[in-house]
Amino acid sequence: MSPKTLRRYCLITLACAIYAVAFDWCYAPNNIAYGGFTGVAQMIHAFLGFPSIGVLVFSMNVPLFLVGWKLLGGSLLVSSLYAMTVSSLFIDLLARLYAFQPMDPLLACIYGGLLLGVSLGIILGQGASTGGTDLLARLLKLPLPWLPMGKLLLGLDLGVICASALVFRSLNTALYGLVALYISTMVMDMVLYGLDTAKVAYIITDQTQPVVDTLTHQLERGVTILHGQGAWSGEEKKVLMCAFKQRQIVAVKQAVKELDPDAFLIVCDAHEVLGLGFRRYQKNDI
Repeated sequence: MSPKTLRRYCLITLACAIYAVAFDWCYAPNNIAYGGFTGVAQMIHAFLGFPSIGVLVFSMNVPLFLVGWKLLGGSLLVSSLYAMTVSSLFIDLLARLYAFQPMDPLLACIYGGLLLGVSLGIILGQGASTGGTDLLARLLKLPLPWLPMGKLLLGLDLGVICASALVFRSLNTALYGLVALYISTMVMDMVLYGLDTAKVAYIITDQTQPVVDTLTHQLERGVTILHGQGAWSGEEKKVLMCAFKQRQIVAVKQAVKELDPDAFLIVCDAHEVLGLGFRRYQKNDI
């Protein structure tokens, strides 16, 4: 096993442990509705009393993995099968080792959603999933590539949480679950996309060449020259477009304004930047 692969599976294992802590510490003892197959297993276990939640999750995931094998490829499914198996084992093992006591439901929502979002973000970022709605979201990502993973999971898990309100006949259970679900999806998207922080600047200046030289040579950022026209004046203008890291925002603004105090500068958030000087695209990227 290569060092890169070993590191990848170590991160997945760590994320699975965090996933189990989120469920056993924050969700299960506080009767907070949980989305996905784990939420379905939670409902089945509450009625039947057996088998364990981990076994139920594993059993429900097997058919889904068989369906996803052809569409997502063997490599991704192997890592996902590993993540699903380890997370299910950790949930049962932690529940046997320690009985967590209920806490304030709002605190459980906040910390449960935070831990769950971090764990899913790490797992999905390593090209795996814990199965269930995570895997369904990956399959939906194929025809709907423009939707963030967090939003896809939000829609799928919302249905499970609404069902839990009917099954447990508790509106509070579902309402707390919705709060935790919102937090987890926001945190997950931040882990998946937010760490790749970048900005895009659009610059209209009379000092075009000096600005280009400064950005390319001093800040080592690529610049694209767009051709524009003023709507009121009709004057031809060159618009500079430059993508840069979050930490360079002060340097970019300072460089532009020192060369041309009257420059028109627009700085926008970049959801994701792929290419030289930024992150490279990888197969099965989400």
